Amino acid sequence: MKRPEPKSSAVRRILLVDDHPITRQGLVAMIGLEPDLQVCGEAESAGAALALLGRTKPDLILVDLSLPGRSGLDLIKDLAATHPGIPALVLSMHDEGLYAERSIRAGARGYLMKSAGGQAVMEAIRHVLSGKIYVSAAVGTRILESLGTRQQPGNGTPMAGLSDREFEVFQLIGEGVGTREIAGRLNLSVKTVEAHRAHLKEKLRVKDATGLVREAVRWVESQQGV
Repeated sequence: MKRPEPKSSAVRRILLVDDHPITRQGLVAMIGLEPDLQVCGEAESAGAALALLGRTKPDLILVDLSLPGRSGLDLIKDLAATHPGIPALVLSMHDEGLYAERSIRAGARGYLMKSAGGQAVMEAIRHVLSGKIYVSAAVGTRILESLGTRQQPGNGTPMAGLSDREFEVFQLIGEGVGTREIAGRLNLSVKTVEAHRAHLKEKLRVKDATGLVREAVRWVESQQGV
């Protein structure tokens, strides 16, 4: 009697969330070469991604942190609260030293820098789809050390002590965005943004608004490789 052939494993569906069309096109082409993976949808913002969830039914969301309007961190928190069964893997240009632990705390199941290359992206996707958390060895060691010493995760720098919202405000300041526009983008009051600016000056030990802007611009440029 002829034995039945084993069934092929189901194709896993991936939703891409990135505001750069070229990045999404590259990921679509790369993922399309994998027989067990397919891109089920693309979104350029957190709101668009949430709107696509019901229709696309992804098995994993590949998300950038820098998105127009609400950030990737906000999207990850929303997913953890409303769709805990859909894992999020961060693929970002931002330094993992500050963003990886912050992303994992928000609910992401992995973090990978865009400079890692295609093979690493595929490895990370499959790792997260298997139910595991994917971070670099250095980040994994730091997280374990912080748990062992009962310290807040972070790399010991003033930047690591910022809250997620303070972090977002700081980055927008560095991008040249004014207080009122920051308030609009993050759905906050102007008074709240001003309070965040005051906390940033205190935590980063800068004396005035000019010093805060200078530090923020320097930070953004360092993240962009300028």
